[in-house]
Parts: sequence; structure tokens; C-alpha cells
Amino acid sequence: MEIILLERIEKLGAIGDVVTVKDGYARNFLLPNKKALRSNNANKKVFEANRAKIEADNAARRTDAEKAAEGVNGKQIVLIRQSSNAGHLYGSVAVRDVVEALHADGVTNVTKAMIVLERPIKTLGVFDVKVALHPEVAVAISVNVARSPEEAELQSQGVDVMADLFEKDEAGFTEDYDPNAEPGEIATETAEEAPAEEA
Repeated sequence: MEIILLERIEKLGAIGDVVTVKDGYARNFLLPNKKALRSNNANKKVFEANRAKIEADNAARRTDAEKAAEGVNGKQIVLIRQSSNAGHLYGSVAVRDVVEALHADGVTNVTKAMIVLERPIKTLGVFDVKVALHPEVAVAISVNVARSPEEAELQSQGVDVMADLFEKDEAGFTEDYDPNAEPGEIATETAEEAPAEEA
């Protein structure tokens, strides 16, 4: 389907561009959200008549978004989640969680539609998430997913908590080995029984 774009759309075009997209994308997203018009002679005339107003509105929205970007750009949010010993979350961090954390941090001008999360976050760590405040204004925030506030603090300083955890595990408990022990016998029991036999 041929459409006329009413705003800049990434990887598609700028205001006024006539582009061809799949019918479903146009019918289900672009047309209902007033991001485009069907490309026909009547709509082309309407667009040309209103082009100055559409571009002025877009410029005003972009200016507002640039002001809002100053308060959002580089923001760090911490999300405390439970995870397995390997660092995999029980569940995942989705767009809604990021928006709620931003709102709790006092950033109220961000909606779910503005968060660009390629895929849900399913592990511990620090992730950069893009926030598109306007089709032409995008900023990045840092999402720190940890098991505790202390862990989040370490991660924010650049410490890889999971790597440290595995290093500790490798140098952890090792069982005493007695080459003369019977199969199934526990080493600590034999050490306790030996002094009793001598007495």
C-alpha cells in the first residue's frame, strides 16, 4: 500500500515522503495512529494544503522533546529482581517495568511507546535502553538489574558480579579425600572415629 508519511519514521522516511509498505503495517499501525495517509489524489492535495501546519506542529513537538531529553538522557534506574545462581532472572524485565521505574524516579513524560527494548531483559547486568521521545529525538538510559541494592552499586561501578561469584565458587569447598576410606564413607566421620579407637 502506498502512503504519505505525516511524521518521520525510522527506516521508512520523512514527512511528506510517499512510500510503499505492507498493507497490515499501514492498516494496523500507521493509519490508526495518524502517522500516515493513504496515497491518493485527494489526500495528496489535503497534505500539500496542510504541509506547513504539519511541519510546524512537528517542530514544536521536537522542541518539547529536546527539552524533556535533558532530564532523561543518561538517567540510571535500578531494578531489583530475583535470579538463579547463574544470573538468569525468574521472569524478565519488560517495557512496563522500565516506565514504572522512570515514573518512580520523577520522569513522568515517558510512555511505554517511547521505550525501545529490542528484547526483554532476562539476565542480571547493566543495559543501555533507547528512549525515543520523538521520531527525531532519542536518548539512552541505563537499566541496572541486580539482586540487591549493594549488588546494583557494584554493577554501577563496573564490577561484573556474576564473574566474581563464579570465581568464588571455584575456590570454594573441597572435600577431604582419604584413599583408604570405604565406599560411601564420609571423611569427617572417619577422622572423628580414629581418636576414639586409640583411647
